[in-house]
Amino acid sequence: MSWKTALYNYVHAKNQSELEGSAAPLQAYLSDSAYVRKQEVRVRRLLESFRDRDAKLVRGETKLRLTGVRESAHGVIADIVLHRFIHYRIGSIDHMEERIEPERVVIDSAADRWQVRSTESLQGEQSLPNKPRSVFFSEQADFVEGLRRAPSLPYINHSILNSGAQEFVPRKIIYNRDKAVQYAETWWQTPNPKYEQFEVDCTNYVSQCLFAGGAPMDYTGKRDLGWWYAGKRGNQELWSFSWAVANSLQSFLAHSRKGLHGHEVHDPRELQPGDTICYDWDGDGRFQHNVIVTGKDANGMPLVNAHTYNSRNRYWAYKDSPAWTERTKYFFVRIADEM
Repeated sequence: MSWKTALYNYVHAKNQSELEGSAAPLQAYLSDSAYVRKQEVRVRRLLESFRDRDAKLVRGETKLRLTGVRESAHGVIADIVLHRFIHYRIGSIDHMEERIEPERVVIDSAADRWQVRSTESLQGEQSLPNKPRSVFFSEQADFVEGLRRAPSLPYINHSILNSGAQEFVPRKIIYNRDKAVQYAETWWQTPNPKYEQFEVDCTNYVSQCLFAGGAPMDYTGKRDLGWWYAGKRGNQELWSFSWAVANSLQSFLAHSRKGLHGHEVHDPRELQPGDTICYDWDGDGRFQHNVIVTGKDANGMPLVNAHTYNSRNRYWAYKDSPAWTERTKYFFVRIADEM
């Protein structure tokens, strides 16, 4: 058996463990017992979530892509991207959820048998602290929602840069939910090259979706005020914290009364495509994740798209996420139809 066969066996077992709601299929192909225990918790939560929804898992598919390989006499380190497809049924209605999962897998040979020794996610929902600090200006920062990975085209909004802060909205702007969702569907898997891409990209992605739906930027030129993006000028980052930092966007949406604004609702079924959900994993009042609603399931519950851990048509509750805890709190935002 080659190391590639061991890798394929691991991927197949991971897929099977979700369908069975048990990490048992992984035990034969993965020697990392700590990871297996974590997977056991995660897949059980996933199964419980489907049961709570009266949903039946039908099948799972996984496409494997190798993005980097380092071989040595002792083993192989493979960087992979898994494109997951989860098919399920609620009543007579079929649904499909997609996820992109980058991983680094260590494979070694013992007793002439290749086996996956360990694996780690290269992206995750247990994000770095989202603190609006001056570290945004430093590539040596310890805590960053925006470590730069891809260049952007600066000054996307020339008129905004030239107009100064918006004192008022001269006319009513109708929020186009269809366009926001269309953008979310177009760019859920890959970043839009017109924008900067962040290591923790969830809020940047949601802001782009809201802007695509017609939400007007509130350009103040100050990073801790308004909601705006203007690219880069040399090494200077020109966007507000609310554009890219999860906690800052939640705070902006909670307090804004003009331009982009909305109101909190307490039942997720009140949300419509184009609305947002903010996640406070620890229940301490600081939000670490944002998503955009793109549809509803057969029960009328929101399905969402997200970045960082790129996903499409994911169930809003996120209970199978490694970031989710019993203390998790949600902030449901119904975006205003007129701005």
